[in-house]
Amino acid sequence: MATATRQEVEQKVIDTLATFGPDREDITPTATLEELDIDSLDMAELGQVVEDEYGVEIRGEDAATVNTVSDAVDLIVSRMT
Repeated sequence: MATATRQEVEQKVIDTLATFGPDREDITPTATLEELDIDSLDMAELGQVVEDEYGVEIRGEDAATVNTVSDAVDLIVSRMT
């Protein structure tokens, strides 16, 4: 797959998180995963989507550094380069 832009990655993350239950309008770059009620199982599923889409692995230890939607996007984009 061609390299995705940060905006495309952010949209994919938002689309995926929305399938886990939070209202789409609540999913902003600064929203915390805790505020969105995203748990470790949701993060594992997001990791699978990201790996399938971009070939980027999100590991369990990454959860400690990912607090917001923007953190997740930053992590994915940094591993794509």
